[in-house]
Amino acid sequence: MAETLKKLDELVALCKRRGFIFQSSDIYGGLASCYDYGPLGVELKRNVKNQWWKSVVQMRDDMVGLDCSILMHPMVWKASGHVDKFADLIAECKKCNTRTRVDHLKGAEGEETTHHSHAEVSENNLVSKICPNCGAKGQFTKPMPFKLMFETQMGANAEDSMTLYLRPETAQGIFANFRNVLDTTRIKVPFGIAQMGKSFRNEVTTKAFIFRTREFEQMEIEFFCKPGTDEQWYEHWKEQRLNWYTDLGIRPENLRLRKHEDDELAHYAKGCVDIEYKFPFGQGDWQELEGIANRTDYDLRQHQRGMRSMTKWFEAKRDTLKTPLLGEDEEYQKGPLSYFDDEAKERYIPYVIEPSAGADRGTLAFLVDAYAEEEVRGEKRSVLRFDPRLAPIKVGVFPLVKKEGMPEKAHAIYNDLRKGFPCFYDEKGAVGRRYRRQDEAGTPFCVTVDGQTSEDNTVTVRERDSMDQIRINSDQVVHYLREKLQM
Repeated sequence: MAETLKKLDELVALCKRRGFIFQSSDIYGGLASCYDYGPLGVELKRNVKNQWWKSVVQMRDDMVGLDCSILMHPMVWKASGHVDKFADLIAECKKCNTRTRVDHLKGAEGEETTHHSHAEVSENNLVSKICPNCGAKGQFTKPMPFKLMFETQMGANAEDSMTLYLRPETAQGIFANFRNVLDTTRIKVPFGIAQMGKSFRNEVTTKAFIFRTREFEQMEIEFFCKPGTDEQWYEHWKEQRLNWYTDLGIRPENLRLRKHEDDELAHYAKGCVDIEYKFPFGQGDWQELEGIANRTDYDLRQHQRGMRSMTKWFEAKRDTLKTPLLGEDEEYQKGPLSYFDDEAKERYIPYVIEPSAGADRGTLAFLVDAYAEEEVRGEKRSVLRFDPRLAPIKVGVFPLVKKEGMPEKAHAIYNDLRKGFPCFYDEKGAVGRRYRRQDEAGTPFCVTVDGQTSEDNTVTVRERDSMDQIRINSDQVVHYLREKLQM
């Protein structure tokens, strides 16, 4: 039986060796928590995103797409609450000066700190906690908030510049465009808006390869529904999103749904669950892969208030605004971000269900779950058993030797195949070693041209997982593989 991944280090080594993921700025010593996707990694991540888009947009009639700017008006982040509230509680070790998120600190028995509000956490709550860097117990400063948004400046000079933020999430661009989408499409509530894009957070605790980084890519949905139907849609999206991972090959035993307790719910959330994956961190830790939240009507209400507060915003020079946002009234309920239901003849501000996934975390989970080691004829074989839809390379094409017309025939097959899907041509080294290289790349099939090809026009097709080989006519290769790859 094949062994699965026990330690993340094994996967990190394979990713560098086979060109999936590199440390960013590696020639200068690297930049912490920043990574570059190599030739195989960029294809894998693109396939993950393409399958997500196909599932949530292409195959649904109640979803449209969006691609918003990373830089947005600072009022977006004031209205959303990020300027005032988007921070992590951190504590500094008095012995080694390492700063760590309070909710990531563990005690001697490995328990995690429970979630608390900023006011509740003190040095007394951390007396049993262990510094992850030096191992000191209970040697922490008083917890303090650490702002997570990156700031930048827009303007020709200091006097005219405006403070902007690199977006910490893609969701707010969707809310800011809610009215634009309603006005330019024929879509009606219930409906969703999907977006993929880069987000940035000045995280304190990173590490764990690409699981937590300061620059990352999100795949988010904001699904707008009538108040009162939100629980139904909440259940719908929990089921849909969990099934998406298993359909693409994640083993069900490595996934679970974890409901957020009341003391860890975000201020805007009526309810939230995490889809967690059992990553090989430490002895195997359950970590968030995707969050699914019932955000109620919080965001649309906040942005509607923000629109009415624009004058006060500029008068207060943006960052020093002290005036509270306006309260609820009849005029507000009929504002520009409300929705009029033609059939029910009523107006309301929709509730929102938000499935929010990370493209990088998803890519890492598919890598971990696909990884296997086994012994084949006395030798160790490392293989990535990707679902064919995710595999970076679909087919490897080899001539057995570089003579007797085999390279020419193999090139002809390769050129036919790559019109339909990504392929790789290789004529260097023993064919067994070439198979092993493609196994580590996760390539589902390999086609080999050999001496028999010139006699009966057949080639060998080798399947990655079973290593079984069959012979088929070279004229049927494209059709055969297209059916196997579901492409």
